[in-house]
Amino acid sequence: MKRKGFLAILTAMAMIGSMGVCVYAADDAASTEDVLADYTGKADYKIGFSQCTLASPFYVTMKEVAEDYAKQLGVDFVCVSADDDVTKQNNDINDMISSGIDALILNPINAEGVAPAIEACQKADIPVITVDRNVNDGNTAYVGRDNEEMGRLVGEALVEELGGKDKAEGKILEIQGTAGDTVMMARRDGFEAAIAEAPGLEVIQSAYCDYTRSKAVTAAQDLLQSNDGIVAVYGHNDDMSLGAAQVLEEKGIEGVKVTGVDGLMEAVMAIQDGKYSITTMNDPGSLLKVAMNTTLKVLNGEDYDEFVDAGTGVIDSSNVADYVDDSLAFAAMK
Repeated sequence: MKRKGFLAILTAMAMIGSMGVCVYAADDAASTEDVLADYTGKADYKIGFSQCTLASPFYVTMKEVAEDYAKQLGVDFVCVSADDDVTKQNNDINDMISSGIDALILNPINAEGVAPAIEACQKADIPVITVDRNVNDGNTAYVGRDNEEMGRLVGEALVEELGGKDKAEGKILEIQGTAGDTVMMARRDGFEAAIAEAPGLEVIQSAYCDYTRSKAVTAAQDLLQSNDGIVAVYGHNDDMSLGAAQVLEEKGIEGVKVTGVDGLMEAVMAIQDGKYSITTMNDPGSLLKVAMNTTLKVLNGEDYDEFVDAGTGVIDSSNVADYVDDSLAFAAMK
């Protein structure tokens, strides 16, 4: 998978917790330090970042880390949010091309919608590094995580918490992300594949909630009104799951296991308090640092990987004490 450009990240597996949960850790710390040493004050580039939205803490953290890291490097950096509007994202990218960016970091709204803007980048000889979400074609590299694996890990852990494949039964409310989004589809498919191993469980899907808590609250209210026997909630991110947890509490419904993805610190602390069951790590800050590192290596004609997997791992009651840190917005990879 190597091409001209960036680092090879070695993925390590460690067994933790009584359930033998796998943690997939990507060690990019040394690479980040090396890049800071090599490029601080020397990287005379203008890099654009097209963010899909700022409606979720995850995406806000990505933006803030990217801006801070760019300052450390001395890179001219501009970030624009598409506000979940594909037309706006294409227009934003074209505006950045006109402004003279040397490279584009892109978190696309969906895999196909930004094809016109990517084609425009190719014509302008501007490399595109996708982050968090990928596109179908035209990007130079992709920095992300195995979202299907994240969903699968949550599903497998949840089945065990519900009594195992042969005993688990009831309905699971699945709060969905954004329609057509590769992350949504991967987190859905991985989770549902794991749940399918337990024939007594049924998944009830919500409307698309765009990873935002307010929309998840509405969706959860609607589905809880029309469905009984809900034993668990799975959200495509923790922010939505916490919205569903809010509705459960308001309705006085107890005993429902709430799960999600991203390692949002609010969810991690809720696990510690016994109000949340499972999440998987998806540290947004490390994603943006690695994406920026990759971009600089691409611009300098050095070696890089077409795909950099930043790793993940399960957080539940067995290991939550290792990750609680109220100074962080998201749990940090160990």
